[in-house]
Amino acid sequence: MVLAIANRVLYKLALVPMKEYPFMLAQINTFGYVAIYFAILYVRYEAGIVTDEMMALPKVRFMVIGILEALGVVSGMSAGAMLPGPAIPILSQTFLLWQLAFSTLILGRRYSFNRIAGCFLVAAGVIVAVVRYSNAPHTVVESFDALQSYVFPDNSGSDSGQMLSGTGFVWPTLMIASSAFLAGASVVKESVFIDATTSLKGKLLDIFVVNSFGSGFQALFVFLFLPLLSNLKGIPFSELPMYLKDGAGCFFNIGTNISGCNGAPLLPLLYIFTNIAFNISLLNLVKISSAVVSSLAAMLAVPVSIYILALPLPYLPEGVSLSPFFIFGSLILVMGLVLYNLPQPFKQKNDIV
Repeated sequence: MVLAIANRVLYKLALVPMKEYPFMLAQINTFGYVAIYFAILYVRYEAGIVTDEMMALPKVRFMVIGILEALGVVSGMSAGAMLPGPAIPILSQTFLLWQLAFSTLILGRRYSFNRIAGCFLVAAGVIVAVVRYSNAPHTVVESFDALQSYVFPDNSGSDSGQMLSGTGFVWPTLMIASSAFLAGASVVKESVFIDATTSLKGKLLDIFVVNSFGSGFQALFVFLFLPLLSNLKGIPFSELPMYLKDGAGCFFNIGTNISGCNGAPLLPLLYIFTNIAFNISLLNLVKISSAVVSSLAAMLAVPVSIYILALPLPYLPEGVSLSPFFIFGSLILVMGLVLYNLPQPFKQKNDIV
């Protein structure tokens, strides 16, 4: 929970120096983490923590994870460019509902009424909390998924009358499909851990095997989609090398032509280290519980991070005021979590943390 909150707060702070280069920050997340994860995997393999049997696991499902996450990025960015800001966090809450459906279909889980109702309440609480969260001109809200947080434009404070008027059917559907792709990837990760227990004769699969190969395949497919992604962000593909060069200069705060990057490289590096730790802890939570539980835990961090970001902070001294909807939505969210975690009959399988 602490890492989830810190991840959201530091992401917003990292965008202060990198406000002109958010796409650069996204590519560091996508491609830079592959090298970091594989480096950690190599160290753990040499130390004997990761075994040959773990490394020999079929890579097909890791490829599926990478494809689904890449499709989630592409579809989410495409829809996010066309939808009004407030619609994005609302439609993104279907992520949790997709997880319930996929875990039922793929893993054969059965959820009691109170758990299904609890998940709906959690999603509803986030929607209420973020839709009318502030009367300030800038946003403090981010989507609850770490991947979504840097994929979608930071424009949740905009409003244009009727939220989805004039957007048609395609773009809201595509945003919902983005949540489905990402939810499917999370459930496939859970299935990898479950099935590996059998093939490894009861030994738990090391999370860096999943992190490394899943991220590797995701980076591969994102690379193939890079011309489309750069154009969606308003960067012609021919200008992408120069954009990345300038973005790297801003990230490290070097170069004579770089300005407006105060706070770099400290703030972006703090975000990157925190984001790595958060993703590792989130995957570990999937390993020891379930994908649904990990999402519920991450969603609980949303109102807390919003409250922190509403306060005056270094590089964000203005602060914002929070509406009563924020308090009401937070209460609904907590009620949903309590309902989900009500004690279950002993004979019923559960995944309570």
